[in-house]
Amino acid sequence: MKRWLRMCLETQVSLPLFTIVLLAVVWGTTLHFIDSEAAASRELAAESAGELIATYEAQVARSINGIEQTLQVLKYSAEIQGASGALPELQAHGLLPSGLVFIVSIVDAQGNTVASNPAAPAINVAQQEYFSFHQQHRSNYTFIAQAMRDEANPDWHLHFTRRLDGKDGEFAGVVIVEVDPAYFTSGYERSRLGEHGMLGLVGDDGVVRALRVGDTQSFGQKLDMAALQARRGVPVASQIDGVNRYVAVRQLAGLRLSAVVGLAEQEQMAGFAAQRRQLLWEAGVASAVLILLAALVWACVWQGAKARRRIRRAQETYAAASESNMDAFFVLRAIRSKDGTVVDFKFAAVNSRAEQLTGRSRGELRAQTLCGWMPAARHNGMFERLAHVTLNGGVHQEEGPNMVPQLQAEWLHWQVVGVEGGVVAIVRDITERKRAEERIYHMAHHDTLTGLPNRSLVCDRLGQSIAHAERNKESVLVAFIDLDSFKLVNDTLGHNAGDELLKEVADRMVGCVRREDTVGRFGGDEFVLVLPHVNDNPQVLVPLLNKILESVVQPIMLEGQKMQVSCSIGVAVYPRDGRDADTLMKHADAAMYRAKDSGKNNCQFYNHEMNAGLEEKLALTEGLRKALEERQLSLAYQPKVNLESGRMFGVEALLRWQHPQRGAVSPAQFIPLAEEHGLIIPIGEWALREACRQACAWQDAGLPPLVVSVNVSARQFDDPRLVERVAAALEWSGLDPRWLELEVTESMIMRDTAESVAKMRQLEAMGITLAIDDFGTGYSSLAALKSFPISRLKIDQSFVRDLVSNPDDQAITCAIISLSHQLDMRVIAEGVETEQQRSFLQQHGCDEMQGYLFSRPVPPQEITAMLLGEDSGAKVTMLAP
Repeated sequence: MKRWLRMCLETQVSLPLFTIVLLAVVWGTTLHFIDSEAAASRELAAESAGELIATYEAQVARSINGIEQTLQVLKYSAEIQGASGALPELQAHGLLPSGLVFIVSIVDAQGNTVASNPAAPAINVAQQEYFSFHQQHRSNYTFIAQAMRDEANPDWHLHFTRRLDGKDGEFAGVVIVEVDPAYFTSGYERSRLGEHGMLGLVGDDGVVRALRVGDTQSFGQKLDMAALQARRGVPVASQIDGVNRYVAVRQLAGLRLSAVVGLAEQEQMAGFAAQRRQLLWEAGVASAVLILLAALVWACVWQGAKARRRIRRAQETYAAASESNMDAFFVLRAIRSKDGTVVDFKFAAVNSRAEQLTGRSRGELRAQTLCGWMPAARHNGMFERLAHVTLNGGVHQEEGPNMVPQLQAEWLHWQVVGVEGGVVAIVRDITERKRAEERIYHMAHHDTLTGLPNRSLVCDRLGQSIAHAERNKESVLVAFIDLDSFKLVNDTLGHNAGDELLKEVADRMVGCVRREDTVGRFGGDEFVLVLPHVNDNPQVLVPLLNKILESVVQPIMLEGQKMQVSCSIGVAVYPRDGRDADTLMKHADAAMYRAKDSGKNNCQFYNHEMNAGLEEKLALTEGLRKALEERQLSLAYQPKVNLESGRMFGVEALLRWQHPQRGAVSPAQFIPLAEEHGLIIPIGEWALREACRQACAWQDAGLPPLVVSVNVSARQFDDPRLVERVAAALEWSGLDPRWLELEVTESMIMRDTAESVAKMRQLEAMGITLAIDDFGTGYSSLAALKSFPISRLKIDQSFVRDLVSNPDDQAITCAIISLSHQLDMRVIAEGVETEQQRSFLQQHGCDEMQGYLFSRPVPPQEITAMLLGEDSGAKVTMLAP
C-alpha cells in the first residue's frame, strides 16, 4: 500500500495523473460552461424579446391612444358642430393630426364621405367592414380594420373608426383615422432586432395589420397566434419565411390587437457560437501548455463573459428606456478647474428626444460645452443649480415657462439628478399640457355659447368685489337680467336663432359696462352683472342700467326676420341689501321678478317688501298642489253665440280656483304657476274630464248638444300622452268626440310644425275639432297654417277691444275673417262687450262671437237655464249682470 502511495507521489506519475485529472476537470468545466452559456444565451434572447415587446407595446399603445383621442375629439366635434363644421373647427384650434401621416374623414349614415383632411375624393364606404360593424353595433368601441385601399386612397392603410350617434342615439355615420401600416413598425432598430428580426401588429382574427422583417414591410398574412403564445421562450419556425425566432406576443389592453416581436435564433446565438469556438480553443491551448494557465484563462474568460453580458444588458436597457421615453435625457460631465471648482459641463450623451428639443444632433452637442452652447445659463441660475447638484447630490426639479431660447418649447419640466462626475438632466416639453389646462380652466369658468363667465366665475368675482368693497368702504351692485319673450323666439324660429339672439345680447351688454365690471350668464336667458367700485349712492349707475335696457331692446335680424326683445333687471346693493354673495343674488332675483310683474323692460332695485311677494308665490304654489285633492277647482262656462241666428252653439270651459282662506284666486295668478311647476298636466286632465262629463250631463237632461271648448296649454300639448289622455276622457264620460273642441295657440303649434301636424291629425281622426286661440298674437306662416287641420280661428280680444275706434284693429280683424273663409274655417271673436263691436263683426262676415255682451263665464246651472230659455223662444241676447 505504501509502495503504491509513493509511486503516486512521484513526479513522473503524479504529473500525468494530475494532468489527466486536471484535463478532465478543464474539459468537463469547459463543456459545462458552454452548455450554460447556450442556455443563458437562449434565456437572454427570450428576455430581449420580452423587453422589446414591452417597449413596442408602450410605443403602439401611445400611438393608438393618440389616434383614439383624435377619434374622440372628432366624434365629439362632429356630433356637436355637424360633419361639415367639425374639421374646420378642429383645424382652427390645432387639434387635427398631421396630414402627412394621418388621413381624417367623416362619413354620414349612408356611407358617403362628408369631409376629410387632407382633402380627398368623396366616396361611399357603406360596403366596408368597419361601416357595417358600427351600423350594427351601438358601442363606443374603436374598430381597427384590416389593411385596405380604396378609390380615395390608392395606398394601403389601416382604418381606425368610431361610430357617430345622432341626437336620439341613432346611427349617424363614422369618423375615420387612416394611417400607413408602416407607421406602427417604424421603430424597427437593426441594432436590437437584427437583419431578420420581426416586428408587427396582429388582430385577434390572426390577420396581420402591420409587419416588418428586416427591410420588408407586409400585412394581411394569417398567423397562428395560439401556436406562437404556447411556445414562449422556445424558437418557433415562422409561417412567413421559415426562420426560427424567439417570439414574444403581448395583447394590447382594450384593443383586439396583439403586438408581436421576433428575434432570429441564428442572429441571437451568433455571439454564443463565436464564444463557444473561443472557449474550445482556449481549453485546448491550456491543456497543451499548462493546466494552471488553462484554469486561469478559463476563469478570466468566464469572468469576462459575465462582465460583458452585464454591460450589454445595461446598455440595452438604457437605450430602450431613453429612446422610447418622451423626455429628453442630457448626461452632463462636470469640467473642473485645478482647485476642483465646477466651471462648465460637457455633453456626454443625449437621446433622440433631446435632439428634437434642441434642434441639434448628438455629434453637435457632444462637440461643445453647456455654457458654450447656452451662454445665458451662467446668468439665469441654471449653471448654479447644476453645479450645486453635482457637488451635493440629490434631485432637483421644477417647471415653468421656457427661458432658454435654445430649447424649442414654451413650458418645460426639469429634473436634475446627481451622478458620479456630473448630472443627468431630464427635460420634458409640457406645452400641450399647459395649454390643455388653460383650455379646461376656461371651459370650467365660462359659458360655452357666449364666452361670458359662468355661475362659478361670477360668484368668485362677486366674492372678491365684496371683500374689496368691505376694505374700501364701497358698494357693489348685483343685477339679475332676464330676457322678456325669449321663449317666443325659441318657439317660433328655433333654438339656433335663440342662441344667436343670446350671443348678440351678450355682446351688447359687454359693450355697455365698464372695464372692471363683470357680465356673466347663469344659463337660459338669465344674465348677471357685478358692478364693483360704487360710492355711497348706487343710483349713479342707473344710466348704465338704462343703457343696457335701451341696447337690448334694439331690433335684431334672426333667420331673415327682424325680432325685438326686451329685458327685466333686478338690482341688489352691497352692503345695504346683503353682506354675502348668496343673499345679494337672492335679492337681485326677487327684484328682477318685480320688474317682470311691473310690465317688463324696466329696472327695479330691491326692497324688503319683495320677499313678501315671493313668499306669496310659494304659498300659492303649495296650495295649488292640494287644490285637486281637496276639490277646490271648478269650471265656469262662457257661451259662444252664432252671430247670424243669435243662438248659443257652444261653451268654453274656464278654470276657477276657490281657495279656502284666500277665496277666489285669479287664473292669471295660478295658471302660470301651474305651468311653471308642471301641475298643469294633472289639472288640465281633470278639466278635460270634467268638461266632457258636463257636456254629457246636459245632453242626458234632454238639452240641445253643445260644443265644449277646452284650452290646451303648451305643456299639455308637448305631453306625449296627450292623445291618449283625450281618448280616455271621452271614453270615461261617454261624450261623442264631435262635441269636443280643443283650443291651441299659434306659438304652441309653431315650435315643431311637423310634430304638431301629426298630433293634430290624430285628434282630428278621433272626430275632435280644433281651434286656434288668440289668433294674430303669435307668429305663424300661411303655408304652415294651411297644413293644420283647424276648423275655427279665434280673433284675440286685444283686436276686438278697440275695434270701433282703431282703424288698425279693424284692418287686422277684417284680414283674419277673410283669411279664415279662404281657408274654409269658421271665425269667432272673443271679448265682444258692446253692440257696436257685434255690429261691426256681423257686418264684415264674422261667424261667431264670445264675450260679456252675451254672458260672462257662469256655472253649469246657468247654462242649463239659458238653453231652456232658447227652447221656450225667450230672448237670450243680453248683457250679463
